[in-house]
Amino acid sequence: MSPHEERWTTEQVLSLAPDEVSRAAGGKLARSGRWPETGAGGGAVWGVCEGSGSTPYRMVVELNGPAFRCSCPSRKFPCKHALGLLLRWAAADPEEGGRPTGGTAASGAPPPWAAEWLAARRERPEGPTGEAVTGGPAAGAPSRAPADPEAARRRAERRLQRIGAGVTELEQRLEDLLHSGLTTTGHTGGAPSPTGADGAAGGGRDSWNETAARMVDAQAPGLASRVRELGSLAASGADWPSRLLAECALLHLLDQGFLGIERLPAPLAATVRTRVGLTTEAAEVRSGPDTVTVRDRWLVLAQQDAEEGALTTRRIFLRGERTGRMALHLSFGGAHRPLDVTLPPGLLLDADLAYYPGARPLRVALGERHSPAAPGPIPPGCGIDAALAAYGHALRDDPWLDAWPVVLTDVVPIPGGAGGDWQLADADGESALPVDPRFLGRTALWQLAAISGGEPVTVFGECGHRGFLPLTVWDPAPVPLSP
Repeated sequence: MSPHEERWTTEQVLSLAPDEVSRAAGGKLARSGRWPETGAGGGAVWGVCEGSGSTPYRMVVELNGPAFRCSCPSRKFPCKHALGLLLRWAAADPEEGGRPTGGTAASGAPPPWAAEWLAARRERPEGPTGEAVTGGPAAGAPSRAPADPEAARRRAERRLQRIGAGVTELEQRLEDLLHSGLTTTGHTGGAPSPTGADGAAGGGRDSWNETAARMVDAQAPGLASRVRELGSLAASGADWPSRLLAECALLHLLDQGFLGIERLPAPLAATVRTRVGLTTEAAEVRSGPDTVTVRDRWLVLAQQDAEEGALTTRRIFLRGERTGRMALHLSFGGAHRPLDVTLPPGLLLDADLAYYPGARPLRVALGERHSPAAPGPIPPGCGIDAALAAYGHALRDDPWLDAWPVVLTDVVPIPGGAGGDWQLADADGESALPVDPRFLGRTALWQLAAISGGEPVTVFGECGHRGFLPLTVWDPAPVPLSP
């Protein structure tokens, strides 16, 4: 890495950490004197760190990806040693040739052990993302036989039949609930009792969970998720019957859309399939005849990891510098399956993105990268009224949409009282958005207020029917927030 090339910020490095423990350990390690050798050059950073054993750990990071390699036994990805190395690099003194402060000078070329790994990675066949393929068969291993198209077609037909049966059962469940009523009259002075057909509020959480399990059996995970949401709404606060009725109506609309999917326009039919839980492989999206592929310089707006059972879901939001289009990249990882893409907020990526089909396309598959990522500018944004209009336009195409990503510019966080009710207000005070209740009570709210200091800031997040969910704030460097 030449002295004149932009390095990552500390915040960008810390956003790579798999958890808070790794973040703290990496920061402590970066400040230690246990680094006899460090260096950077050619799009990579490498170093040697003394550990508790007699043999020091060797680590190398390829920045275009990024990709990590460390000789330590940790199963975390990246490990604390890689984080510590990157933190030292982020704090390097340009006048010292890009050398991490306090380290030992290294030549511009990596040592043999780092060069060997970098060369092997770069010589592998490239996948559609432009990165080396790491999961191919071993040399000399027999290749897997190609899939049987006819067998795949039969499996797809059987799944559609199972989903159709599940949808029909769900429609009957909704009809029974509405016939019996969301609330019934109890026996204590004629006062209403929030009980449904099975004697529990809104049908009862246990009953909805049972129905959700039936949708899982029907291979419709999207329906199962929405059904669980119904169970959580029942007797969940003021005006819960109205909110439950609205969600039941949306679920009914989705059911009817699937049952009559052959009569829908192709983009809306694709949205219905996605909402039900039918997925499309990324490779199919990239190569599909009707795929919309957009090349732009994409600014990474936010990266959020969330635990969902045994899986970790990573959501990366991007916006095109030229087109202004929003994009969402999803990836999934498990105990022995690291998340495949890491793009810290604030990076600018020249790449092709292929949009998944839908009435309001947002999700993308990452295609070819045309150059390494580099730090990007603070994005332009809009006001509160324009953000609400953007969500409304998206909702017109996809009525099941919970929120739409927007960048708000010149907004001020307004703390609420003891009960919460925070707001983001335009600087002129003419319009304001409530902060999503899922974000209230979090320390990130006060972090947002502290960064603002009562002055207007640029904030990225999701604008939806619950309010605005802040994800990143610029001051002027992007600071990820934890919802």
